[in-house]
Amino acid sequence: MATSRTAKVQAEIDKTRAKINEQQERLRELEAKRTELENTEIVDIVRGMSIPLDELATFLHSLRSGGDGSGQKVPRNKNTKEEASE
Repeated sequence: MATSRTAKVQAEIDKTRAKINEQQERLRELEAKRTELENTEIVDIVRGMSIPLDELATFLHSLRSGGDGSGQKVPRNKNTKEEASE
């Protein structure tokens, strides 16, 4: 009788592991899909800006270093933890 109970528990463990593996695979698929959609959205935004390809890298670099892309500096938003929680 003890063997029967342990076999049932083992079967439940195996079933649960299989479900976990399926869900992990589903999660990986969803994360890949999200990344693909984000990349598509980024490409659409960049294409909508009508910036020549040879100027794109310079434009993005200026944005990253704090500019607005027009050569002018734009103050960065410096939210504190209190402001972010409001």
